[in-house]
Amino acid sequence: MVMTRSTMMPLGSSAPEFSLPDSQGQTVSLGDYSDAPALIVMFICNHCPFVKHVRDELARLTTDYGKRGVAIVGINSNDVENYPDDHPDKMAEEIRAVGYTFPYLYDESQEIAKAYTAACTPDFFLFDKERKLIYRGQMDDSRPDSGIPVTGKDLRAALDAALAGGPATADQKPSVGCNIKWKKGNAPPYFG
Repeated sequence: MVMTRSTMMPLGSSAPEFSLPDSQGQTVSLGDYSDAPALIVMFICNHCPFVKHVRDELARLTTDYGKRGVAIVGINSNDVENYPDDHPDKMAEEIRAVGYTFPYLYDESQEIAKAYTAACTPDFFLFDKERKLIYRGQMDDSRPDSGIPVTGKDLRAALDAALAGGPATADQKPSVGCNIKWKKGNAPPYFG
C-alpha cells in the first residue's frame, strides 16, 4: 500500500467535465447536475483500507446531503486488471453492501482522475452552484488505526458552507489514502 495525499487543486477551479458509466452501465455526466446547489466529486474504490475506514460515514453523509439537493458522484479510476476487487461488478456489490445512494462511476481511461488531479482514495472535491471548487481535501482527521472517530466533520462543514452560499474554511487539509492504482505507463506527472 502506497500512502499519498491530495494534490489540492487550486480553489476556484472549474469542475472538469466527465461522462462515465455507472456500475449498471448508465452514463452519468457533469451536465446532469446543472441545477444542484453544490456538487461533490469523490475518488473512491472498493479495496482501499482508507475508503473502507470511512465508507459507513460516507454513506450517511452522502445520504444526508443528497436529501438537501447536493449532487454527489463517486468515481473509481483504479486499474481493475491488477486490482480486480475494484471491477465494476464489484462496485455494484459495494453499493448494495454499504448503502451508497450516489452514482458510482468507472473511469476506465483514468483521464477523469487526471483532469481532477486526483491522487488518492478517498479524494474529495466540492464545487459550488457555479461549479467552482470551494473545498478539496479530507473528510475528517480519522485514519485507520488512529483511534479518532469517523465523523466527516471537515466535509460536512464545507457542505454546510456551500449550501449557505458562503465560502468554505480556508483551513483545508489534504486527504490521505492509497494512491490511485494507475495502469502501467499511465501515471500522471504529479504522481510520484
